[in-house]
Amino acid sequence: MAKITKRSWAEPYRMKMVELLKVTTRPQRLKALKEAGFNTFLLPAEDVYIDLLTDSGTNAMSDQQWSAFMTGDEAYAGSKSYYRMEKTIQDYYGYKYIIPTHQGRGAEHLLSKIMIKKGDYVPGNMYFTTTRLHQELAGAKFVDVIIDEAHDPNNPFPFKGNVDINKLDALVKKVGASKIPYICVATNVNMAGGQPISLANLKELRKYTKKHGIKIIHDMTRVAENAYFIQQREKGYQNTKIKDIVKEICSLTDGATMSAKKDALVNIGGFLAINDWDIYEEARNLVVAYEGLHTYGGIAGRDMEAIAVGIVESLSDAHQKARVGQVEYLGAKMQEYGIPIVTPIGGHGIFVDAKAFLPHLTQDQFPAQTLAAEVYLDSGVRTMERGIVSAGRKPNGDNYYPNLELVRFTLPRRVYTQAHMDVVAESVAMVYENRTKIKGLKMIYEPKYLRFFQARFEQLK
Repeated sequence: MAKITKRSWAEPYRMKMVELLKVTTRPQRLKALKEAGFNTFLLPAEDVYIDLLTDSGTNAMSDQQWSAFMTGDEAYAGSKSYYRMEKTIQDYYGYKYIIPTHQGRGAEHLLSKIMIKKGDYVPGNMYFTTTRLHQELAGAKFVDVIIDEAHDPNNPFPFKGNVDINKLDALVKKVGASKIPYICVATNVNMAGGQPISLANLKELRKYTKKHGIKIIHDMTRVAENAYFIQQREKGYQNTKIKDIVKEICSLTDGATMSAKKDALVNIGGFLAINDWDIYEEARNLVVAYEGLHTYGGIAGRDMEAIAVGIVESLSDAHQKARVGQVEYLGAKMQEYGIPIVTPIGGHGIFVDAKAFLPHLTQDQFPAQTLAAEVYLDSGVRTMERGIVSAGRKPNGDNYYPNLELVRFTLPRRVYTQAHMDVVAESVAMVYENRTKIKGLKMIYEPKYLRFFQARFEQLK
């Protein structure tokens, strides 16, 4: 009789309702791909079998969240749902002043207009697409100050989201602290493969920024996942609750932008949180022009109720163990098949290294975009590109050429089963077996901003 050496775990929830999915044939998928210009963002969702495009707004809400929907106060001004959400954010994250927005980029927009002036520099631990665009539109230049390990998909360093203080210091000495309105610090860095920042690094950064009078603005959309990795990997935090680690992370920053569509487990909504009254006062004025009154900010009362519940649920240790555990399961399956992925495995998805997967394609032939299309063609699994297409163009019109050319397999929270993960891994393995036959793509339409959303491609001959 086999001896049990390791106990299995299961998700801390059960299903009450299911959504039926459409299963397509390969010819149907090829037709859909061509009509979408080989851009997975342009595929009709109905033609997708397993949708790993994003974890933004695609999560399954709990019965408690749906119940909270029914208590939503849709008053135009002074909704009690706003005050409930505000108190939850203050209690669990610790920020003083809260401005609701329709989603995270609404908060980025307000923050950039208020804090940035033309000619400023905004350092950050790797760029994010919408964040950098808002900074550039406001007249600033983004400067990457993440540690070098983050740009190496094979480096095993456990906190590849860390800020390189020496890089930041070099920028301060070059342009002066007065030209740096804030440093943008993301928890669980998306573009690096969902990689966390350590509390030790954040404490060191806080000490440096206080010395130079620079604010820290926290991109906290996946802060609970980052806290899970601190609990698992950082010395001294193994017995600390995730909710307490999150509170400590937030206490080391001056404000935050939040897309509640990720960690907070809702379909829409976000907020700007700030500790500075003057910034809050200006945001409270601007939100009326761009989002909605300062007590609803472009989202319904029912959504604010669901955010309040979702924040609490997201900070559960059991929830994060299951959430990150499913990501790790998919990553382990891919590694069994020899698929090159970013390691250590991150929090919200598996990032396949398209350069290593398709070494015969140049970056100008869009290997990550190509691979995302090929996976959909094989199985109906939708993923997304995080490489040269997402990186976009410099102000002078030249392409950015990021070191990381990745395909992101993003797992919505509480949506798919282990069997779905097996299907995904086997599909990627099948594409990998036939990788030498894959040809690249040529871009035939490019929008002005955030081209990865709407660009169109055709296959190279």
